[in-house]
Amino acid sequence: MSALLEFAIFPTDKGDSVSQYVSQVIEMIRESGVDYQLTAMGTLIETETFPEALEIVNRAYAILEPHSDRVYSTMTVDIQKNKHNRLKSKVSSIEKKIGKVNL
Repeated sequence: MSALLEFAIFPTDKGDSVSQYVSQVIEMIRESGVDYQLTAMGTLIETETFPEALEIVNRAYAILEPHSDRVYSTMTVDIQKNKHNRLKSKVSSIEKKIGKVNL
């Protein structure tokens, strides 16, 4: 099984730049060992199960909650049985058709 989860999570009461908080979340994701891809607007992760993906989001919230009275998050999830490595294979499928794309 493959659970792809794209999410953004950040405190809303820390001004224009929240990178010092978001970087703590990205560090946790990196250290968790799950495959991930950071983008300008969020982060994609791939886990074996949906509960594992939700656990990453829960851990992200636990990092931010002590620093903020309000934490905002969005999530998009795609769960597919009998698939693996979709974080890379979905991009590769497009590149086979049109050539290299920017990540």
